[in-house]
Amino acid sequence: MSIPLIELRDIRKSYGGHDTPKVEVLRGISLSIQPGEFIAIVGASGSGKSTLMNILGCLDRPTSGSYLFAGKDVAQLDGDQLAWLRREAFGFVFQGYHLIPSGSAQENVEMPAIYAGTPAAERHARAAALLTRLGLASRLGNRPHQLSGGQQQRVSIARALMNGGHIILADEPTGALDSHSGREVMALLDELASQGHVIILITHDRAVAARARRVVEIRDGLMISDSAAEQAPEAPHQSLQADELRQRLDRGATQHGAWQGELLEALQAAWRVMWINRFRTALTLLGIVIGVASVVVMLAVGEGSKRQVMAQMAAFGSNILYLNGREPTLRDPGGIVTLDDVSAIAELPQVQRVMPVIGSDMMVRHGNNNQKFYVGGNNVEFPHILNWPVVEGSFFSEADALSGAAVAVIGQKVSDKLLGPGNNALGEYLLIGNVPFQVVGVLAGKGASSGDQKSDERIVVPYSAAATRLFGSHDPEYVIIAAADSTRVADSEAAIERLMRKRHQGKDDFELTNDAALIQAEARTQNSLSLMLGAIAAISLLVGGIGVMNIMLMTVRERTREIGIRMATGARQRDIQRQFISEAVMLSMVGGVTGIVLALAIGGALALAQVAVAFALPAILGAFTCAVVTGIVFGFMPARKASRLDPVKALTSE
Repeated sequence: MSIPLIELRDIRKSYGGHDTPKVEVLRGISLSIQPGEFIAIVGASGSGKSTLMNILGCLDRPTSGSYLFAGKDVAQLDGDQLAWLRREAFGFVFQGYHLIPSGSAQENVEMPAIYAGTPAAERHARAAALLTRLGLASRLGNRPHQLSGGQQQRVSIARALMNGGHIILADEPTGALDSHSGREVMALLDELASQGHVIILITHDRAVAARARRVVEIRDGLMISDSAAEQAPEAPHQSLQADELRQRLDRGATQHGAWQGELLEALQAAWRVMWINRFRTALTLLGIVIGVASVVVMLAVGEGSKRQVMAQMAAFGSNILYLNGREPTLRDPGGIVTLDDVSAIAELPQVQRVMPVIGSDMMVRHGNNNQKFYVGGNNVEFPHILNWPVVEGSFFSEADALSGAAVAVIGQKVSDKLLGPGNNALGEYLLIGNVPFQVVGVLAGKGASSGDQKSDERIVVPYSAAATRLFGSHDPEYVIIAAADSTRVADSEAAIERLMRKRHQGKDDFELTNDAALIQAEARTQNSLSLMLGAIAAISLLVGGIGVMNIMLMTVRERTREIGIRMATGARQRDIQRQFISEAVMLSMVGGVTGIVLALAIGGALALAQVAVAFALPAILGAFTCAVVTGIVFGFMPARKASRLDPVKALTSE
């Protein structure tokens, strides 16, 4: 005897229990179906024939009894193996057609091949050939609502044949059709039966059932008759067909298919759903767009503000260090910082600028006006290292510094007190001590901004001129050093200390100080800005993520039947999960890109309004990545829920 393709042994199925009444739908069905048979299962509504079809098609499991497919116990098969059977062995033709509304006729037909990992070109060609064979060559791109009932049923039949359709399970295939379309569908089933397909026809219409070669009648969950009139003749190749299906099941269930094709189809389906529900999609995207845009804009504004703060801190001297020789004590003679030390320090990579300083309060005269001001000898780094520009004339040049020229740059109050407010000081001569110096520039007012009102009562002359003409000493009183990086002043300080100890034979005969309070204030400011922006980013993306989860949960509820259709055509749990996660990611990506574009537009408007903004590519990419990750995280739960739906309940949902 040949191995039965399908063998049912005392199959029972009941629903309910616990707190609900128990209803037994199937009460011990035993049935054997051989390869090549055309069998009709007939019975009135409520007789249990649809439940039997669901069990035969591995959409449902019996409460008790055994179901053997090609000799293998179906109860021992895992989820992937059951999906393989629905995808490769069975093909479903439903009374309600069960086509995915958002897909075209060709896309609906191709679905089982996508989950089987068939290459795109091959499945496109096969789907087109099947639809052409069924008279739908001009309807490949039409969606289900653009097709008549008979045309939709032919699409359903083409889908059932996409992966071979060894066993066609037709549940009331003519129930929703007019008589002409019904005759066409039955003619197609007759043709498929003659080609060797196993046809299992579920119907309540005895005239339709009469087209089958074998009729089994079910009543109240019991099989009351089996005509067994025209069983398929036994032949070796039929037995081999069962063996071949069993071997393919063992091999195919371990294969994961072509994930690239499945992912591409998932993204295409996601885009179609988004486009069809454009208004709802736009409302969902609003949360993500606002979240991403707010993150990018706030980061840009924060970065711009931080740069402004850092520039202001630098103007106050947060990157400045002061070096001088240690004061002598009873035990130690003290230390001296030389110009050679200054030159060596200038070579350190951690140092940006160096300026020796020598100075003192001196009497300065212009005409009959005699005043005491601070006179300091400095080099040409003075305007840069102290962030103190010249507003009239110019600062003395490097040539002036090397030659010891008797030129001077004076503060605003020096000009006002010696020459009178509003008078031009450029070119005038001041008698400093007993040495005449010509004024070549006037410094910007700085006293009010720094808090030291005497800052502007200052005269700057070349260091060499001060050393030789005014003070008679070439060693600096102290040295001002600008660190190369205001955030790493401690590194600069350590490098200078190492150098000075090396040059002074290991002696700590010097003092090195910095404006630690200003540096700490800058660090606190930066940390506060970072914390604020991080909080805004978290809240914004959380809002967007909740929107994604909400819309995905709604989508799962609305598309429950589609999920059932995908499962019936062979989708595994991970395929369903990938489908809905892809949709969540697609939403997040579109929202992320839109949010970035909006952020750039807002940033441009802020820049025109002279608000400090500084866009950074890492910040933009980070915001986009966070949006995508948010889509994955918040889309996972709805996707997981979709993948765990019961196929039968999903198919019968409204």
